[in-house]
Amino acid sequence: MIEWSTATPAIGSAFLASVVEIVEAFTIILAVATLRGWRPAVLGTAAALAVLAAIVLALGPLLDRVPLHALQLVIGVLLLLFGIGWLRKAALRMAGVIPLHDEGAIFAAETAHLGEEARRHKTSLDWIAGITAFKAVLLEGLEVVFIVIAVGAGRGLLWPASLGALAACALVLLVGAIVHRPLSRVPENTLKFGVGVMLSAFGVFWTGEGLGIEWPGADLALFVFAALFLATGLLAASLARTSVREAA
Repeated sequence: MIEWSTATPAIGSAFLASVVEIVEAFTIILAVATLRGWRPAVLGTAAALAVLAAIVLALGPLLDRVPLHALQLVIGVLLLLFGIGWLRKAALRMAGVIPLHDEGAIFAAETAHLGEEARRHKTSLDWIAGITAFKAVLLEGLEVVFIVIAVGAGRGLLWPASLGALAACALVLLVGAIVHRPLSRVPENTLKFGVGVMLSAFGVFWTGEGLGIEWPGADLALFVFAALFLATGLLAASLARTSVREAA
C-alpha cells in the first residue's frame, strides 16, 4: 500500500522537475514548428518518445533485480548530487550572479540556428528540423526518465512519480497549444529552486535508508530535510546577493 506522506513529495518532485524539462523541450519544438511546420516537429518528437519508451521498458526489469538497499543508496547519492546542483544554480540566479533562463531568447537562437544549418550544409531544412526536435525531446526526456526512476524506485513509487511527470507533460502541452508561443512567463528558476530542494531531500532520505538508517518519524523526515535545504538555499542566495552588491 502506498503511503501518501511519501507519495505526495514524489509526485510533486517529478511534476516540478518535469515541467522545467518539458518547457525547455517545447521551446525547441515550437521553434521547429514555426520555421518548418508541425510535420517535422511531430515526427522528431514521436521518434524520440519511441526511443524513450524503449529505454523505460528495458530499465524496468533490471530495477527489479537490484537489491533494494543498494538501489536506494545509488539513487540517493545521484539524487543528492543532482538536487544540490539545481539548488546551487537556482540560488545563484536568484542572487543575480548568473543570468536567468530566457525561453524567448532560446526560441530566437534555435530558429536562427536552424536557418544557418540549412544554409551551411545546403540540405533539406525539414530533415534538420526533425533531428533538432528529436534531440531536444530525447535529451530532456532522458532527464525526466531519470528523475522519475530516481524519485520513485526507492520505495515502489514509480507509478506516482510517473503520474507527476505525465501531469506536467499534459499541462505544458495544453498551455503551449493555447498560447502558441515560448512559455517565457513560467517561473522556471523558482521551479528549479523547489525541485533542487525536493530532490536533495529525497537524496538524503534514500542514502540514509540505503545505509540502513531508520529516520525518526519515518517518511515525515522528508519534510524536515526539505525545510533544511530550503532554508540553506535561501540563505545562500541572500549571502550571494549581498556579495554582489558589495562588489558593485
